[in-house]
Amino acid sequence: MQWYPLLFQPEFKERVWGGRNLERFGYRLPEGRIGEAWTIADHPNGSSVVANGDLAGLTLQDLRGRFGAELFGTRTTMREDGRFPLLVKLLDCEDDLSVQVHPSDGYDRLPPGELGKTEMWYILDAKPGAKIIYGLQPGIDRAALEATISEGRIMDALQEVPVSTGDSFYIPAGTVHALCSGVLVAEIQQNSDTTYRLYDYDRPGLDGKPRELHIEDSLNVTAYEGAGAKRMSTAGSRPGEWLELATSPYFVTDKGVVQGRWELETTPESFTILIVAEGEGEISWSGGELPLAPGQSYLLPAQLGAYALTGNLTVLRSRQP
Repeated sequence: MQWYPLLFQPEFKERVWGGRNLERFGYRLPEGRIGEAWTIADHPNGSSVVANGDLAGLTLQDLRGRFGAELFGTRTTMREDGRFPLLVKLLDCEDDLSVQVHPSDGYDRLPPGELGKTEMWYILDAKPGAKIIYGLQPGIDRAALEATISEGRIMDALQEVPVSTGDSFYIPAGTVHALCSGVLVAEIQQNSDTTYRLYDYDRPGLDGKPRELHIEDSLNVTAYEGAGAKRMSTAGSRPGEWLELATSPYFVTDKGVVQGRWELETTPESFTILIVAEGEGEISWSGGELPLAPGQSYLLPAQLGAYALTGNLTVLRSRQP
């Protein structure tokens, strides 16, 4: 097989909090409030399809069956059901997301076939005054959180933090969080679609009915003493150097700034995911070159080997540890 960077056709998701801002990436969106583009996905709730080259039309499941470690790497750990371990999304938050928390893999009430969910966000764009909910106020334990919920004042228990373009947030399972209106986000996460909602602003869903809350599960899985969440500004990123944003048992994500040409290489141990955050350029390898534009997510096969990024752009790189 002559390996090359794989680009996928995203799976789009309508959300009550979504909008139309993903069109800026050149996507032809379906009608409605599109909140999510699953750009690299291998989940029962959404599966992306290769859009370029000889492997066009194949899913990640198809690729696993044909190529295995040659594509994904000798160290890559697939889900127990054989699916790809990560899920990559772009999120358009025209309105506030629900206040939510994700379980860890060991939670005994996980839906059948599901995993926990550790994730990270990179803020692609933020309107003036944008913010997110990121963790609990100091001293909030289970009893205190439960009391604020029952008394209709849950916001008193939550921390709100301002966000700017280029900020990075690591969100381990157990961290209470919510994206708020006015942000465009790249998300790298475990391949899971399990979310427990604590609060949803008493608004109706797309069907006109209130969305389900999961109070008991949320209280059970919340890490009241903190789960190791970390935030950082990446404004000081230097061209030609990787800046580590998040390290977890499931993924390692770095930010890189390209000015000119940057020679890089994959390793046989793991695939590499590249998300173009901003700017334009090209990716070249021994077999050719492809254009790079904001919003694209490429999967680089473990056996791709040497490649180069050229242009003026910012990329996110994710691999398995």
